[in-house]
Amino acid sequence: MGYDKTTIASTYDAARSHRPEAQARWLELVAAHAPSDPQLIVDVGCGTGRFTGSLSEKFGARVIGIDPSERMLAEARRKGGAQVAFIQASAERLPLGDGCADLIFMSMMLHHLHDRAQAASECRRVVRSGGRIFIRNTTRESVYPHTRFFPGFQRIVDTQLPSRDEVVALF
Repeated sequence: MGYDKTTIASTYDAARSHRPEAQARWLELVAAHAPSDPQLIVDVGCGTGRFTGSLSEKFGARVIGIDPSERMLAEARRKGGAQVAFIQASAERLPLGDGCADLIFMSMMLHHLHDRAQAASECRRVVRSGGRIFIRNTTRESVYPHTRFFPGFQRIVDTQLPSRDEVVALF
């Protein structure tokens, strides 16, 4: 989706934000699987930075949020944080050195990628040996109750969302 061609960035958080308890639960889940004492976390497809600052606070780490949309990044920069930086780039071409990240975090963004295999390759290149890639995303197997009200939605699910097996195979 061309977020820079819309005004969605200014309202995205209002429609997609989490309650503080839900945000905390997601961060605890990440922490349960994260390498100990991560120094650099990369939030790939960070959008408006919904998790970027929280990841920095949770781990006391430097976090780089990466997103292709300048409008989404403008919203993210408003939240900022002392150890948070943002870079406009695509997941398929991460402007980071080999093995520099302890943790790569990706939330609800796989369906936006033009080349999932290239993005996975870039994440493997950037994460250090022993680091982790944390993917938070719905898949085709997820249950979508609203499908019964919007029959055309199932076609979108089937054509745009990866399956669990596809995500595992990619990463």
